[in-house]
Amino acid sequence: MTALQGAVVLVTGGQRGIGKALVDDLLARGVAKVYATARTPKPSADPRVVPLPLEVTDAASVAALAAAAPDVTVLINNAGASAPDSYLDAPTDDLRAVFEANFFGPLEVTKAFVPIIERNGGGHILNAHSALSWVARHGVYSATKAAFWLQSNSLRVELLNRGVGVTGLHMGYVDTDMTEGISGPKTSPKDVAKQALDGIESGAYEVLADDTARWAKQSVSGDLAAAYPELQKS
Repeated sequence: MTALQGAVVLVTGGQRGIGKALVDDLLARGVAKVYATARTPKPSADPRVVPLPLEVTDAASVAALAAAAPDVTVLINNAGASAPDSYLDAPTDDLRAVFEANFFGPLEVTKAFVPIIERNGGGHILNAHSALSWVARHGVYSATKAAFWLQSNSLRVELLNRGVGVTGLHMGYVDTDMTEGISGPKTSPKDVAKQALDGIESGAYEVLADDTARWAKQSVSGDLAAAYPELQKS
């Protein structure tokens, strides 16, 4: 378990959506400092928030981030990219780019910060996945989140005796700019953030933040036609 009060936390993609909600909740929990990244970061009114630039697909940007944040004890890999819904209609290079942002990008950030967290006495990593880790919707996006989920599972075991815990966060649609054009139920970013940070403090392996995520995980072991109603025969 990792106490967040007094911790130094890095939140990638920390200036909007779920990332901003995480930063706000971290401040309310009494963290000592939050590094909040964005491609073009904006200043914060709270002196505990340190805005830093990050492009997760750029090795030099990741290295510069690690050099600028040597006191991190908790890493939250939240930054990611959306994707075209079709495999067949999208250029393959576009599909690869989503894997770079959603799988390899957070992996490179994790590789850069695990030694830092260890040097600072241990801590925690939270990886933001999705209910789509378990259900194939929205094309390659789902594939990247499934791969990221398995990455987290592997890292959790690899880091087991190194003082670094790993929590995976799964949720359905969240009421952010990214889902503005999507109808249907959406979870509040504040609610997702609270559950995610509670998961860090309790040492949870996974946080299923809404009914969609809970249904999606159950669907993995069920009949395919239940997860994909369009496959049901008339």
